[in-house]
Amino acid sequence: MMNILYDLTPEKLLPSINTLFELSGEKINLLQRSWDPGKGTPVFTVQGKYTSRGWTEWTQGFQFGSALLQYDATGDESFLEIGRKATVSYMATHVSHFGVHDHGFNNISTYGNLLRLMREGRIPHNEWEKHFYELALKISGAVQAARWTDIGNDSGYIYSFNGPHSLFADTVRSLRSLAVAHQLGHVLMGEKDSKISLLHRLIRHVQSTAKYNVYFGEGRDAYDIRGRVAHESIFNLNDGSYRCASTQQGYSPFSTWTRGLAWILCGYAEQLEFLITLPDKALEPYGGRGTVTAEFLKTALAVADFYIEQSPRDGIPYWDTGAPGLAKMGNYLDKPADPFNAFEPVDSSAALIAAQGLIRLGNYLSEHGSAEQTKKFRQAGLTVAQHAFSDPYLSTNPQHQGLILHSVYHRPNGWDHVPDGSKVPCGESTMWGDYHARELALLIKRMGEGKAYYTFFLQK
Repeated sequence: MMNILYDLTPEKLLPSINTLFELSGEKINLLQRSWDPGKGTPVFTVQGKYTSRGWTEWTQGFQFGSALLQYDATGDESFLEIGRKATVSYMATHVSHFGVHDHGFNNISTYGNLLRLMREGRIPHNEWEKHFYELALKISGAVQAARWTDIGNDSGYIYSFNGPHSLFADTVRSLRSLAVAHQLGHVLMGEKDSKISLLHRLIRHVQSTAKYNVYFGEGRDAYDIRGRVAHESIFNLNDGSYRCASTQQGYSPFSTWTRGLAWILCGYAEQLEFLITLPDKALEPYGGRGTVTAEFLKTALAVADFYIEQSPRDGIPYWDTGAPGLAKMGNYLDKPADPFNAFEPVDSSAALIAAQGLIRLGNYLSEHGSAEQTKKFRQAGLTVAQHAFSDPYLSTNPQHQGLILHSVYHRPNGWDHVPDGSKVPCGESTMWGDYHARELALLIKRMGEGKAYYTFFLQK
């Protein structure tokens, strides 16, 4: 179980964060100079060099969004220019991409960050430029919402790239697109000019994810452990009935792929923050603010507790809590994660995503929970950040294009690079891991410096 460091503060992490952003700028420039856009989107590194992996183009927003976060953290306008130009040049097809569930990943990281920076006064206000970002975000949210499977009783979900039968855990974090588009006053127009609420689909998707992909220890089945997450849920489209748990990137449907757990932890924590911005009237169709908030919070607390309990002492998890090699590693939860072990890889990207969720959940509970819960989760997130932003995870090799090491993509498919002399993947980076390291660092940096709280959604 994680050893939570209760004496950590955001202020104490600022030196490490400053070092991270120094390295981050070097890594962005290194990739910018060498990457050929004709190769597609960089996904993960092989021997320190980013390479593409055609499955879906879900990481390009992280590539260019990283430059925008770098500008946000440092004020270096060269990174603003990289992010701004690349967004215009390469992101349009992602806005109108009907084939993926990744709109919040790609488009909030680019158009969303640019609009946020303008609204915060960090970049000059330009009315036409603002409308350009807003239009992209409106369309992105509507396109994401159009990937809808109705399962009856006013329920449904945004289906994954596997098809209409598939509900992924990941998608909760990508609901950012629906949230921002709703804030901008947009709706999805359906047949006969019917206006479909993006907020409605967001809330119903969150509720379906909690019902089918998250377990609460309430007697659901033989593997019902509170906080456990199934990567995928499968439905019979003939009648909308739930059939079984499944997974694409985890070990099994009955274990927890830790990045899927992290997506849910971060996604629910962010959505709890987003709910605060909504008027009570907007939540009345779903049972009212108390009901909706309680559902979201119950899920966030369950997965957060599970993450803490099922992670090694430094809070960096192995890629799946049921990975078979873990049985050969003794009391692996009683010591820090070992990315160089001979049995199972760690996934630092899961740690980076989860850390942000833990901090946001703790911050949310400072106003809506107990002092004990607030401290537990906030400190857990800071603990993970401290370990992830230092050796052996921080990439200090000037020739390595990645920022955070020991991240994995798809262990079952064997896509990740295994170095000579190793038995499992290690020493490599992923585009989403590097982006979320920067996002986590920016969140803590703003907290430590007493600056405006960083959120994906639009603040007044």
